[in-house]
Amino acid sequence: MEKSISRQMAEFALKLKYEDLPQEVIHEVKRYLYDSIGCAYGSYPTKDVNILKEIYLNMGGKEEATLIGFGNKIPAVNAALVNAQMIRALDFNDIYWKEDPSHPSDIMPAAFSAGELTDATMKEVIVAIVLAYEFEQRLCLFAKPGIRERKWHHATLTQFVSPIVAGRLLSLTEDQMVNAIGISGCHNHTIGCPTAGKLTMMKNTVDPMATQAGVFAALMAQKGFSGTEKVFEGKEGFMDCFLGWNAKKEELAPIDMHGRDGISTWSWNLDALLGGLGESFKIMECGMKAFPTEALTHTHLSCALKVMIGNNLEYSDIEEVKVTCFAQAYDILFDPAKYRPETRETADHSLPYCLAAAIVDKKITTESFSDEKLQDPKIFEVIDKIKGEPSIEFEKMFPAKQPSKVVITTKDGKSFEEYLEYPKGDPREPMTMDDLENKFKALSSPIMSSEKQNEVKETIFNCEEMSCKEFMNKLVV
Repeated sequence: MEKSISRQMAEFALKLKYEDLPQEVIHEVKRYLYDSIGCAYGSYPTKDVNILKEIYLNMGGKEEATLIGFGNKIPAVNAALVNAQMIRALDFNDIYWKEDPSHPSDIMPAAFSAGELTDATMKEVIVAIVLAYEFEQRLCLFAKPGIRERKWHHATLTQFVSPIVAGRLLSLTEDQMVNAIGISGCHNHTIGCPTAGKLTMMKNTVDPMATQAGVFAALMAQKGFSGTEKVFEGKEGFMDCFLGWNAKKEELAPIDMHGRDGISTWSWNLDALLGGLGESFKIMECGMKAFPTEALTHTHLSCALKVMIGNNLEYSDIEEVKVTCFAQAYDILFDPAKYRPETRETADHSLPYCLAAAIVDKKITTESFSDEKLQDPKIFEVIDKIKGEPSIEFEKMFPAKQPSKVVITTKDGKSFEEYLEYPKGDPREPMTMDDLENKFKALSSPIMSSEKQNEVKETIFNCEEMSCKEFMNKLVV
């Protein structure tokens, strides 16, 4: 290659200007800010967020960046982790799923921390957030058939994006940006086990950790620390280690390998990562969540709720629930640990549990995963009646579609069926502003008044002329 992959990414990141962004892209950034800040407010009582907050408050340090809502000011690198954990903790923030999944809003706190550190304007923060979505989503298309298929976690993608986001706001030079990508990309590869089997707090933490590492890498590069330039395409680089690439010749070398779903050809799509940068913006293709659960549960939940509500059924009527899904969803959501979840993290990645809760309550909210609900006998009366089956036909439709067929049979022998191809929140059926406002209010009501909710909304949707510091201060409850 004439220029390294990381250098081409750095060039685009540094030349993009606020004036280059169409108004619909700027508005979409604000919609994702509104959604993400709401998720952060909803995470206030979660154990994982409060553990991290307590650790860093006890550590102390320079007051550089603000914790969302709480108002505490701590070192920027540390704030990046806590704020990212707040956005991520409920598994209710955005979702993009192509060859790989991702939650680009996990990276927003890299922009918040670096933005406060440099007293940047919110216009600059908006540009940085656009870059977060652009490169995170492009990386989801880069590996064929995806790093998740290779049994790695998508935080492995975030490690390359977070230093770009922070670096843009730290005003790094092109060489410094390349170094930052190389620093972070050398040491944040994340194995897939955080989202496999019995889940722990690490499920929601590995991606925030990759965000934090990117902020630190950008600060290191700013001071002159060097990093591997050919971290993607070089010898023993990302592509070489993940196979399908000839590092010596720097060319594709597709190889048939056994992954999660059998034999597939592993390769790379360089055009998906680097082609047409700036011609359109990937944030317009991202999705939001209508339920606080793993993204692949959403179409199935929508089907089940349509059957239950549309036919006025009660959980006590149910004899059997049969769910047909594509293979990746079956692998992730129906393994044995998912039938007796002991933690919120396992429960919100358990399709049997989520369906049982939806069938019992005819809704799914953050309260569906409370300690009390995890012990609800009604849910466990239903959960063993739920059977899953993978479909080769459905697998071929993914990721363009996320098909689900749910058949509910009642004790009197009646059968009710629902089929959907994508859930609410998908770009083809986006969340409306009313949907977003209802979600924000439901998440933030325990900690703020309706007047404060309206004030925060106004702040987010009129943030252009503010500084990042002013913006973060206005989010304090």
